[in-house]
Amino acid sequence: MRSAYLTAARALQLGREWAVAGDQRRALAAYEEALALLRVLPPERTRDVLLAHTHLAFYQTLELVGARGGQHHLHLGVSYARATRDPLARAIAEECLSGLDVVM
Repeated sequence: MRSAYLTAARALQLGREWAVAGDQRRALAAYEEALALLRVLPPERTRDVLLAHTHLAFYQTLELVGARGGQHHLHLGVSYARATRDPLARAIAEECLSGLDVVM
């Protein structure tokens, strides 16, 4: 299970790097890879924190390109951030919500 977390975390990291570099297609593919790995793992805090970060990164990247589906990822990312109480995930979620006039 630990290797799945490391692989998912690496995919998330690469996705963020590609998004910043302007390669949204590769970023979204990396986020999909991370989500696929995390969805098959049993519920636990590490998995849920990674899910929060991945869904929020997915939302941010989709918003950058104006693609559909972002709200779904925002909703899931905020839910996981609330449930895990991870400070960084909550801060990212609040930042994402701030443009929507919604408070966490």
